[in-house]
Amino acid sequence: MDVTNDNSPATSKTLAVRWRQYSSGIPLLGWLIGALVAVLLEQIIGTPLARGMWLPKVPVLFGCVIMLKKPLLIPSAMAYVALIYILPIGVIARLSAAAMNRLAAKLVETRLIVAVLVHILLLYAILHIWTGMSDYRLLVVKLTLIAVMLTLSLNVINGYMGEFSCSHPGFMALGAYAASVFTVVFFTNDRLFGDALLPPAIGPFFFPVALILGGLAASLGALVVAIPSFRTRGDYLAIISLAFMFIVKSLIENMETVGGPRGLGSQPDWANLPVVFTVAMLCIWIINNFVRSTMGKALNAVRDNEMAADAMTVNTRRTKMLAFMFGAFWAGVAGGLFAHVLRYVNPGTFGLQKLAEVLAMVYFGGLNSIYGSIVGACGISLLGEALRPLELYKWIIIPLLLILVMIFRPTGLVAFKELDVKALVQPKNQ
Repeated sequence: MDVTNDNSPATSKTLAVRWRQYSSGIPLLGWLIGALVAVLLEQIIGTPLARGMWLPKVPVLFGCVIMLKKPLLIPSAMAYVALIYILPIGVIARLSAAAMNRLAAKLVETRLIVAVLVHILLLYAILHIWTGMSDYRLLVVKLTLIAVMLTLSLNVINGYMGEFSCSHPGFMALGAYAASVFTVVFFTNDRLFGDALLPPAIGPFFFPVALILGGLAASLGALVVAIPSFRTRGDYLAIISLAFMFIVKSLIENMETVGGPRGLGSQPDWANLPVVFTVAMLCIWIINNFVRSTMGKALNAVRDNEMAADAMTVNTRRTKMLAFMFGAFWAGVAGGLFAHVLRYVNPGTFGLQKLAEVLAMVYFGGLNSIYGSIVGACGISLLGEALRPLELYKWIIIPLLLILVMIFRPTGLVAFKELDVKALVQPKNQ
């Protein structure tokens, strides 16, 4: 009798049950407080603790990069992560569970928006302290937040609407260049466009205008794709949207007025963490409200059976066009942020590799799910950075992981799950 095979599933179930018992009574507020204590602890004793464990420096990405570069330091890196993150978060969250449940109940009773803002401010404080120790961490967090926006916007089309669009890199490029041209022309002294037309000091107040212009430029591009595509059925949208992506990329490469294949630089440094975080939270909130609205329900009806939706008086073509332009708008906003985070934009960035990256995030996380988009974007972004020391092998491991997910979870890790804000912030039963 094979004892190992019989006991392995039981052991896994036992661990899962123990974890559920441990975490069942801890509200989200408790986990956030635990994470805040952990990052403060790292800020205070992180450097001396890392040196005491023979680490060259504080691990920038939970020890993954150090472990892959120097396998001999794996025990030290794992011990550091356990002492700084795992133990403090787990212990503080458990010990403060009763107090945090009472506080969460009071916040929800006061007003739901107050409870949500408290959770968001705590999350921002955690990210602010964590990224303050390394410029690399700051860049990773900003790019991950932008990836969340891109994934959410594409999920509106590929998940909630049920079509297959390949034009998101093109929308991102339109947004990136439209926002960049606005900020560089009006507020930057540049060799390509000359002296600034307005005082640079007032520029940050106009940055939201630049992002909106980027979103509008992407929406106009989406209209160009939608008009011919939604007159037909089947896979025509995928073909036309892929052609659109290549057209936009080639058009920018041949426009010397915006730098051509050399790219466009000199973007002002306005996409700091508070700005990127705020725009990302707005994106999540607005898209979540959109997909839960009457329009979102109409999208689901069109996805499930377009003919039945049309028979039930849903204007299917108008619904699809509005959703397509809405998704493109947020892709354009994300493109504008992306250009100002890197302070340089190149048409080569918005090609097939970017398309594959965004599609992987959508289908890895899960279709028709706000949770899934966040999980997919954060998972693929952080995994790509963690595996960076492996260089070429990284592009073997990530596709293999995606293949396994598609085999065992064809709809993604967290598919068809709505983001219920009230359930997220309310207290848990002890």
